[in-house]
Amino acid sequence: MSDTQDPGELPGLDLDRLVEWLAVHRPDLAKGQLSGHLIAGGKSNLTYEITDGATSFVLRRPPLGHVLATAHDMSREHRVISALTGTDVPVPDTYALCTDAEIIGAPFYLMELVVGTPYRTAAELEALGPVRTATVSADLIDTLAALHSVDPIAVGLGDFGRPEGFLERQVRRWKKQLDASYSRDLPAAIELHGLLAEQQPPQSATRIVHGDYRLDNILVDARDQVAAVLDWEMATLGDPLTDIGLLLVYQRMGARRIPGVTDVAAAPGFLTESEMLDRYARVAGLDLTHIGFYVALASFKLAVIAEGIYYRYIHGQTVGSGFDNVGDMVDPLLRAGIAALEENDR
Repeated sequence: MSDTQDPGELPGLDLDRLVEWLAVHRPDLAKGQLSGHLIAGGKSNLTYEITDGATSFVLRRPPLGHVLATAHDMSREHRVISALTGTDVPVPDTYALCTDAEIIGAPFYLMELVVGTPYRTAAELEALGPVRTATVSADLIDTLAALHSVDPIAVGLGDFGRPEGFLERQVRRWKKQLDASYSRDLPAAIELHGLLAEQQPPQSATRIVHGDYRLDNILVDARDQVAAVLDWEMATLGDPLTDIGLLLVYQRMGARRIPGVTDVAAAPGFLTESEMLDRYARVAGLDLTHIGFYVALASFKLAVIAEGIYYRYIHGQTVGSGFDNVGDMVDPLLRAGIAALEENDR
């Protein structure tokens, strides 16, 4: 690992400018020359591990290129993680926020480097065995229930979002996104959108919504417990059952081992859907009567995201491989959403 910036290794991060900024704002955090490497990149926020050889920390910044500020707002992400410190939701400690885009080319924040494993595949969990896998998946649910038990006002997040009309805005937002990616007729999308608009249930109590809660956005420690919840870039205030609905869609897709989707749910010992829902309802104390709607909404959301990727692929706007089959996921997701609305009430 080089101790100077290599643009090929550290895109989007000027270590020399970071050293200068730290000397003024957090001189206690690092001493001398820094080195680092990119932990996660792509269309999501970029995550780097930085070290001075003695101590290490994490830097998060928006993706490279033109992005919507509201989609990659470092201040919001830093704020929600900081607010959850000291609650039953394990999050990294935050160290500093820089809103000056001139320092490294974009706003950024610094946080604790948490030791843990982000399990992404069933094979990784199979190596643990079914008993430990059950423990991991149970704590995944307990941690989500803990998040949804936090009073946003009590932790200073009372103005973090607009919970009123949250479900209606979600349905409208994802239809707008779909319209922006139009390249082919999708009758199932029209049908599902209409059903979602007609069948919205009363919203649950306002809580902090993670927005993309799944096992590969979690760090798990050596005791098979959640060490930290990561990737808060979509967090807001709203209906918490949208998180459990999305988790269930990932669960169903993963159990069928759909390419490109985390398949952890297929590992022996991973909690079944029924076990997950029963555990969540017991810990969070929320009514799951209309869970079919939330599964349908999550299916619509993921279908729209996949259609957007497909649109960029056929227009030559994607980089790399693995995009040629993404369009095939859209119609099955839409039809799964329609079917979810027909499920028996719990």
